Amino acid sequence: MAITRACYCTREDVQRALDVKETARSARQIDRAIESASDAIDGGATGANRGAGILKRRFFPEMETRTFDWPNPQGARSWRLWLDQHELAAATAVVAGGIVIPPGDYFLRPDDGPPYNRLEIALDSSAAFSSGATHQRAIAITGTWCGCDIATATAGALAEALDSSETAVDVTDSSLIGVGDLVAVGAERMLVTSKSMLDTGVDIHAGDALTAAASDVSITLSTATGAPTVDEVILIDSERMLVVDVAGSVLTVKRAWDGSVLAAHAAGSSIYAPRTLNVVRGAYGTTAATHDTAAAVERHLVPGLVRDYSLGLALVQLLGEQAGYARTAGTGDNQREVTGRGLAQLRKDCITAYGRKARIRGV
Repeated sequence: MAITRACYCTREDVQRALDVKETARSARQIDRAIESASDAIDGGATGANRGAGILKRRFFPEMETRTFDWPNPQGARSWRLWLDQHELAAATAVVAGGIVIPPGDYFLRPDDGPPYNRLEIALDSSAAFSSGATHQRAIAITGTWCGCDIATATAGALAEALDSSETAVDVTDSSLIGVGDLVAVGAERMLVTSKSMLDTGVDIHAGDALTAAASDVSITLSTATGAPTVDEVILIDSERMLVVDVAGSVLTVKRAWDGSVLAAHAAGSSIYAPRTLNVVRGAYGTTAATHDTAAAVERHLVPGLVRDYSLGLALVQLLGEQAGYARTAGTGDNQREVTGRGLAQLRKDCITAYGRKARIRGV
């Protein structure tokens, strides 16, 4: 199984929390858990239930055109359109009854958004929500839809030029990008479905070698260009190591990482890192495009509480699976099923901070 949607925590988040080694079997299990957790939060990335989960909103951007009925049947004022679960981060075009409404003739509300939950015609303008031939689907809004303010963080750069069809994307740093992340290069967004090892072009320095000792944690590199970064997992022969510090061309690592076997490594051995991202191109309404080498890679940031809650839900599912959903605490008359009660406060905090309040209309 590969990731099929943008998730609110990553495979790597779960592995670090549980100290689970990287295997194909564990990857499939973790991917299933983080997708299920994300679906529980937002109701699913696609389909009729999207926006109907625990928080009743989605926390990743999607560019598309959505249609709405003329507002009057909503039981609202004719100059105000409620968007409900279709919250906007930005609008690029508004058309009503086939007539384009200029940006200066409408407001996105609330004023402290995004997200914006309604669109209002400026009453001092000549614009109006025209119904056209029918009030059904009379209004079309093109824009970026997201239930939170869109925030990103730089996560390295492309290590190669891309055409518009390549789905194996080489990057300069794998430590900041996880499986399930949504990344952007220019105006194009890409969904990271898995990662694979890439030769960094850096070797163990000639004349140096690593012994099969857990205390031998210093690696002198052949060059500092393309050197691994802190928190990157590197692969030398068949041993994985976690980079915990970098000083010039010297790495400090944790040996035998991720369930691999401690081994000796000769001078000149190649160093690999999971810098090839296997992605879905042109994700969530964007268009696959060409990109130059060294183009910046930006990672979409999920609100911290949402990430933590998603991680908690995924961990509960995984631990429940491992115990056959029969985990218990206490003994005798005090024995009880463990149901993940530690998530209760986190869920409450998430709903308070990010839960969308459903609107109820009279008919």
